[in-house]
Amino acid sequence: MNQPISERVRWTTADLELFPDNGNRYEIIDGELFVTRAPHWNHQKVCVRIITPLDTWSQATSLGQVVPAPGIIFGDNDNVIPDVVWASNERLPLLLDEAGHLTGAPELVVEVLSAGIENEKRDRELKLKLYSARGVREYWIVDWRKQQLEVYRREQASLKLVATLFNGDELNSPLFPDFTCAIASLFT
Repeated sequence: MNQPISERVRWTTADLELFPDNGNRYEIIDGELFVTRAPHWNHQKVCVRIITPLDTWSQATSLGQVVPAPGIIFGDNDNVIPDVVWASNERLPLLLDEAGHLTGAPELVVEVLSAGIENEKRDRELKLKLYSARGVREYWIVDWRKQQLEVYRREQASLKLVATLFNGDELNSPLFPDFTCAIASLFT
């Protein structure tokens, strides 16, 4: 008698070692594998426009560091590559393993939306849930097509949408005292 297949394949961090270095991004969320191609030019440009003011602020204050596209290995079944992260100098040594990989939640994670319903759903639902569960303090979702930025901030035990910012607005955060960034500057 045939038995039904009741369990899906669960991918692990070790499985990622088997994939070719072919320009694709491989991420695992709750054991599910996601593959995306290299991002659109405008996607990458927005990443730089976010990193630049955060890096300038970080260097001026010596409070933390911002980097593009670091891998975060939360665990064997959760291994993601956010577009931008910022971690405080206080927390960063606790997050990095000996190989220089993040193994815990930085204070800020930024995802710039890529085209496609599946990509958007992953960032807005699966990654929001993952980052919330793992202790990220702020999560910014940037839509370069609509020229808007959504700010999710930790309230009690989860990330909640606190603002949607548009071209005329300025971005600031309790994580970054005296930091401001004109939203319009991210999309020019």
